[in-house]
Amino acid sequence: MAKSIIVGANEQGRALARALSAQAPQDGMRPSGRRPWRSVRAHRLIGFIDDRQPPRIDSRLEAPLLGRLDEIGDIVRREGIDEVFLALPVSSSPRIEHVLMQLRDTTASVHFLPQWPQSSELRVRIDQIAGTRMLTVCGPPFTGLRAMLKRSADLVLALIAILLTAPLMLAIAAAIRITMPGGPVLFRQRRHGLNGQPIEVWKFRTMRVLEDGATVTQATRNDPRITPLGAFLRRTSMDELPQFFNVLQGRMSVIGPRPHALAHNAFYRDRIDGYMLRHKARPGITGWAQVNGARGETDTLDKMERRVALDLQYLREWSPALDARILWRTVAQAVKGDDRAY
Repeated sequence: MAKSIIVGANEQGRALARALSAQAPQDGMRPSGRRPWRSVRAHRLIGFIDDRQPPRIDSRLEAPLLGRLDEIGDIVRREGIDEVFLALPVSSSPRIEHVLMQLRDTTASVHFLPQWPQSSELRVRIDQIAGTRMLTVCGPPFTGLRAMLKRSADLVLALIAILLTAPLMLAIAAAIRITMPGGPVLFRQRRHGLNGQPIEVWKFRTMRVLEDGATVTQATRNDPRITPLGAFLRRTSMDELPQFFNVLQGRMSVIGPRPHALAHNAFYRDRIDGYMLRHKARPGITGWAQVNGARGETDTLDKMERRVALDLQYLREWSPALDARILWRTVAQAVKGDDRAY
């Protein structure tokens, strides 16, 4: 079990202390669950290091206050510390450098927990730009091999879907032409795509109107604008089938954050923290938010906040296995029908 200390008895440091305590196995037993044992290293938190003293620091700390930053080298050697967690703000560069200088002649591993808003981070990584290493916290989630895997899967899935559903799409187009004569079969709407650039998204027409202006009214339950055929198409998600052509064009992905009308983005981007980070990836035909029930009308702000939170979670935790899981659940919901899609 690694003996650990946390430098910084602040909110982030204390949250880490609680997380380490919750992770530690009891009575020497290995933790249960599906996570492999090799990915879990138990920590015994010895205490905190902080220049502040009571009453400036909360007396209800999760571990003892061992001393000040100037004493950290001596404390690490005396206590036989294995792991040092630096929970200091990025503005404390001189203090961080001072701590690292004191730890040079120890064998302790040092982990840096920079403090930035949780909503601003997608997938934290170290990049090298112009020969300079830097920490990227709001970069695109799909780069290099990840981007190649994602795009290759999109092309294969889109081609298979178009070949399999071509007769169905022709039948739907004919039915729309019969039930709504004189209008277009496809509904084309401008939405934000990769990096917030406007794109045109295609859907089978399900409404008697074609709204794509400064004000777009969301569909509601029993919406009189929706035709009977349109209600069936929306409930079974078959109105989304033309978007597989958008995937081939490179405008969309099969799986990703659902694109919203430009008018809706203009409304929510200033009301929900991190809203536009959804556009660091291509929008999807389906997504993690949709298979977790965050679809349909967002008549309250908290519903859209939940959708955005799920979208950002997807971008942080993406893997081919997660995409496969989303695809399977999407197909199952389409077969079953979803009464939230109206």
